[in-house]
Amino acid sequence: MTARLPSALLAPALLIGALGGCSLAPAYAPPAIAIPNSYAHEDGWAPAAPADGLSRGPWWERFGDPVLNGLEAQIEGQNPQLAAALARYDQARGFEAEARAGQFPTIGAEASASANRQSADRPLRGAAQPNNYGAQQLDGVFGYELDLWGRVRNEVASRKALAQASNDDTASVRLSLQAELADDYMQLRGLDAQAELLRSTIDAYQKAYDLTETLYQGKVGTVADVSRAQTQLSMAKAQLSDATASRALLEHAAAVLVGRTASDFNLPAATPDLQPPPVPVGLPSTLLQRRPDIASAERSVFSANREIGVAKAAFFPTVTLAGIGGFQASHTNLLSLPNTFWSLGPGVTLPIFDGGRLKARESEAYGRFRETSANYRSVVLDAFRQVEDARAQLDWLGREAKDIDTAVAASEQALDAALALYRDGGGDYLGVVTAQTALLQAQQSALQLHTRLLQADVALVRALGGGWTLSDAPSPSVSASLQTAKERQ
Repeated sequence: MTARLPSALLAPALLIGALGGCSLAPAYAPPAIAIPNSYAHEDGWAPAAPADGLSRGPWWERFGDPVLNGLEAQIEGQNPQLAAALARYDQARGFEAEARAGQFPTIGAEASASANRQSADRPLRGAAQPNNYGAQQLDGVFGYELDLWGRVRNEVASRKALAQASNDDTASVRLSLQAELADDYMQLRGLDAQAELLRSTIDAYQKAYDLTETLYQGKVGTVADVSRAQTQLSMAKAQLSDATASRALLEHAAAVLVGRTASDFNLPAATPDLQPPPVPVGLPSTLLQRRPDIASAERSVFSANREIGVAKAAFFPTVTLAGIGGFQASHTNLLSLPNTFWSLGPGVTLPIFDGGRLKARESEAYGRFRETSANYRSVVLDAFRQVEDARAQLDWLGREAKDIDTAVAASEQALDAALALYRDGGGDYLGVVTAQTALLQAQQSALQLHTRLLQADVALVRALGGGWTLSDAPSPSVSASLQTAKERQ
């Protein structure tokens, strides 16, 4: 329903509304989260001060591996998942610009020219009217919605927040891909080290097998010794094949991450001395400022808050200003003063009955706000869990490494003693086999543990937000304080 009000009454109302336009969105504050004062597993850790001055860019360079550096650099320009995330951000920015356009008037031009014939029997046709006539029109149109209830402003704010969230999502995708590539690379290099160990072990087992064969031919050894040595040698070869197969899968995964086909991608085997560097953890509260997924979740809450204002504004009258003016004629002399026409005036649209549609939309808006608020809390809690998981891993794996190193040293001594006894005829080959098995298992456990330490270090960097900095986002950092929340509005 559209109603026209007397201009004498409408003009003052429009002026007051335009100058003091209100917003019907509820007052906003980020959902409250209980932030711990410190992390658990503090033994051996020195909490860093807020590391705003620390270089957090290409965090993987801390490992000092040029091959890893080169692979990480390829993600930015070639990974299709990151390209899709960037495209989604472009879409979000387009939606924001589209909403922002509602704050400005629309101005257009129209032109038409036609030849017409009217029916001789047309109802109410005048006797002097011609059968054939022309119609030409040239005009401009103008329209503007007065944002009295903040509908347009809240829509713009909501779209802007969603664009910020999309940018943060892009940062999350980028960090996830970087961490996944680093994790795969650490596993791959761990398998290279395993393969190197197995090759040297196979050489040792081959010599042991040759020794048992020689002793057997000399009637000193037994066929059981030869069989045990053959079993050890064949098992080591089988483990080498298994490690090679697992490495191939990781190499293929790395190829996809850098946007290459597995068929034409190759990473030569190498065993660089990769060590997990220390990671400044900072205070728990700084995690809210570092994690792009937390920033994205908070912006989604803000967007939902503003959508409530949009839904509420629909219950109130919509006031628009519209105008049209130009030239209209039935002959070729269109642009003459007598042929001008114009129309200008306000219009008011007020919903009276819609079957509950507007109420339902308001309920949807409140539901979305509650959903995004719960999601924000879930993301924050999960972020703290990930940090604690990685810290616990590094702590306990570091302790485990010391015991493994002791086990490797003891196994080496036991093998030397068993081999010496066997050569001197003071022991059987079963003791050698047992010692060889124990040493290989200890050495493999040490290599696997070192790989897990590197993976845990990557996981901690990822949990802390990686190299993502505040300057990467179009909005300031997320904070639990109401003051910061107000500054972001």
